[in-house]
Amino acid sequence: MSAPTGGALLVAGTTSDAGKSVLTAGLCRWLARRGIRVAPFKAQNMSNNSVVTPDGGEIGRAQAMQAAAAGLSPAVRFNPVLLKPGSDHRSQIVLHGKVVGEVDAASYRSGRAELAEAVQTGLAELRAEFDVVICEGAGSPAEINLRAGDLANMGLAVAGRLPVIVVSDIDRGGVFAHLYGTLALLDAADQSLIAGFVINKFRGDRGLLEPGLRTLTDLTGRPVYGVLPWSDGLWLDAEDSLSTAADGVLGRPAPPVGESWLRVAVPRLPRMSNPTDLDALACEPGVAVRFVEEPSRLADADLVVLPGSKSTVADLDWLRRTGLAEAVRRHAAAGRPVFGVCGGFQMLARSIDDRVESRRGTVPGLGLLDVAVTFEATKILRTPTGRALGEPVAGYEIHHGRVTRRAAGLAPLVERVRPVGGAGGVGAAAGAATVCGGFDGDHGEGAVSWPVAGTHWHGIFENDAFRRVFLRRVADQAGRPGFRVAADTAFGAAREQQLDLLADLVDAHLDTDALLRLIEHGAPAGLPLLAPGAGA
Repeated sequence: MSAPTGGALLVAGTTSDAGKSVLTAGLCRWLARRGIRVAPFKAQNMSNNSVVTPDGGEIGRAQAMQAAAAGLSPAVRFNPVLLKPGSDHRSQIVLHGKVVGEVDAASYRSGRAELAEAVQTGLAELRAEFDVVICEGAGSPAEINLRAGDLANMGLAVAGRLPVIVVSDIDRGGVFAHLYGTLALLDAADQSLIAGFVINKFRGDRGLLEPGLRTLTDLTGRPVYGVLPWSDGLWLDAEDSLSTAADGVLGRPAPPVGESWLRVAVPRLPRMSNPTDLDALACEPGVAVRFVEEPSRLADADLVVLPGSKSTVADLDWLRRTGLAEAVRRHAAAGRPVFGVCGGFQMLARSIDDRVESRRGTVPGLGLLDVAVTFEATKILRTPTGRALGEPVAGYEIHHGRVTRRAAGLAPLVERVRPVGGAGGVGAAAGAATVCGGFDGDHGEGAVSWPVAGTHWHGIFENDAFRRVFLRRVADQAGRPGFRVAADTAFGAAREQQLDLLADLVDAHLDTDALLRLIEHGAPAGLPLLAPGAGA
């Protein structure tokens, strides 16, 4: 079949973490390998897991991963609306890559028309430029209490006349009820665009599943386009920490190269952002990364990493309430390493002056690094480079906090910092991005006073040479002489292998000819309508 022109498909899911992001990425890589010009699109993402694009905007990390799958650089047009929850009631809103303010449920509804226009215009432009656009939904299309203002699921599908496939995670149980119920709750216009289903994370004998697949098709008049098997290799770049195993271990730790394991504990902060910063550590043989929620889990840790946070002061309060803050202090006092990333780095400071996120004013930090942090309304977005522990490093910055005081003689973690990317400037509108300010001048970036160190840079562990030097230093500091760092772990290659694995699974287990027809021609006419939605 020839490449579709301007075709599109929406991948919806019965729940969050059903497999929408990875299926979208797999379809993008599969189409790109066929020579089809394909782009990802997520109209609206709600996530604190984001990246900075080369043009200085901010988008969901999943869309950056999907762009890589399509062979593209990340761009704000792939995710025009990003909501970053700072509490249970308010979210920072990022439009076209730039912060435009904060919203609660009421103010979000009042500004929805502007967001809808941005979404629909963005999708139309991508469809005009690419052969195919693979859209990812958000949450579930059957959240009927939110349907009137929906931008990312059936609202997008109806506006763009997009065919929709619904994916569901069978590993959670109840997959047939999820799929049937999702379809049945939709009204007639929405149901007419649901073309079929995909089942994700299946383990076992496919033959045992066949009667259910046939019955689902008989009941709904829609095919199951395929059943994707469970794969242990799919865990990088997860949209959120829901995909972490029940025991808290990240990924699938490989056996150590040497005689000892290195154990990393990461407090699972309530408003944790960019937990994917830990992926590169978890790719290393002999490194076991575990998310923890109570202090006893730090007792045998060699390294504690405080991750990023969308609400630094509130999450610092949580550390204190749970006893983890004191456990982190004891860990450092015993000479064992502690590392902070972005919000985690800010928590290590002597003081935090926050009149932006929490509006609490000045509060004490953990006091493990002799710096002061001040939050400013302008958000720093950039992709700098430099050197750390003697090795070249690159990363990306997404933060309101600045180091405004540091103790004399306190060394930076990153030296010879060069800012790359970003947009805006001093004097930009409140909340806008800026590449000005936020550096420590000649001091470099971050701080290190072993056994404690930290940086505002996300992605720093993805630098292979730096990661190896860092882990060797951690092992020495923690008294693990039997730990050996693998010489050949390449994180970028591991990510590419995962994207290729996704495409291989799509090719082997989905009816790709039927999906191409669906992309080219849209949802078939005359699909059956199910009650109760058929009467809505």
